[in-house]
Amino acid sequence: MIDVSIIIVAWNVKELLFNCLRSVYEETSGIDFEIIYIDNASTDGSVEMVTQKFPQVKIIRNDENKGFIIASNQGIERAKGRYVLLLNSDTIILDNAIAKTIKFADEHPDGAVFGCKVLNSDRTLQRSCHMFHSVLNLFLSATYLYKIFPKSKFFGRELMTWWDYNSVREVEVIVGCYSLVRKEAIEEVGLMDDIYFFYGDDVDWCYRFKQSGWKVFFTPEPQIIHYGGQNTKQMEEAFFLQLQAAKLMFMRKRSRLIFPLACFLRALFLFLRVPYWFAVGMLHKDRRKSSFQTVKTYLKGGFYCLVDWKKLLMNKEAIKGRL
Repeated sequence: MIDVSIIIVAWNVKELLFNCLRSVYEETSGIDFEIIYIDNASTDGSVEMVTQKFPQVKIIRNDENKGFIIASNQGIERAKGRYVLLLNSDTIILDNAIAKTIKFADEHPDGAVFGCKVLNSDRTLQRSCHMFHSVLNLFLSATYLYKIFPKSKFFGRELMTWWDYNSVREVEVIVGCYSLVRKEAIEEVGLMDDIYFFYGDDVDWCYRFKQSGWKVFFTPEPQIIHYGGQNTKQMEEAFFLQLQAAKLMFMRKRSRLIFPLACFLRALFLFLRVPYWFAVGMLHKDRRKSSFQTVKTYLKGGFYCLVDWKKLLMNKEAIKGRL
């Protein structure tokens, strides 16, 4: 039996994809695995590169960009492993991390989702666990109280800023750049909800697993590098607004009663950051263009949060009648 099916979705990131695949093959031993690559209509030769350099990889080639969730579900449906590993194309596997995570998962049969320690390119910590979105967490995030009191378990609760990631811990959410999921749990709970398109799937899926009695674990021994944001640079504003919408979608699915308050708090988050970025643009000529673009994006996002949150979405048509 295959231990793990590694699912990688990418769009026009050929070099990052090459480095990711190479690291998987060079840094994985002691387990049986398969790699399923889903290409979302890349035009940079990604498919040809995979075919030539990694002929053992199974390829699903989409004729349009279907988004991360639909593409990942395509891979999961084809997966033969005991586990499925959702792995971003802008990651690098370190020191047999995948095998170490599987060993930990085998030792914790009550767990559905497992995450490892995620590092930035300079090997500093990248926070990869957080709590579910809630009115309280949205308020603390909007007001920057977690920045003022990062060691407080209350103010730093959503992003768990008080924790050093050096211990095994049951958590609420594992960020999806590296997420090992038990196939048995998927068969019970179902695939990711494709209404999210891009972002938000990890929070929603972990919530559904928790609701069904499964646990979500973090273990610090396996480690990877995650460059972060490399898949979204080509449409930075659109993806940023999609992220805001994903958080609101989670809240709307949980309770329509508190949804208007969630929209207000997300707008507050965006509007409170406008003066800072405007000042940066005024004081730093070399950063003026990018800072003012950020101001524009934040104002646009905040406005839509209050007036018509669905305009934040990249897949507006796909959610008609569903929310």
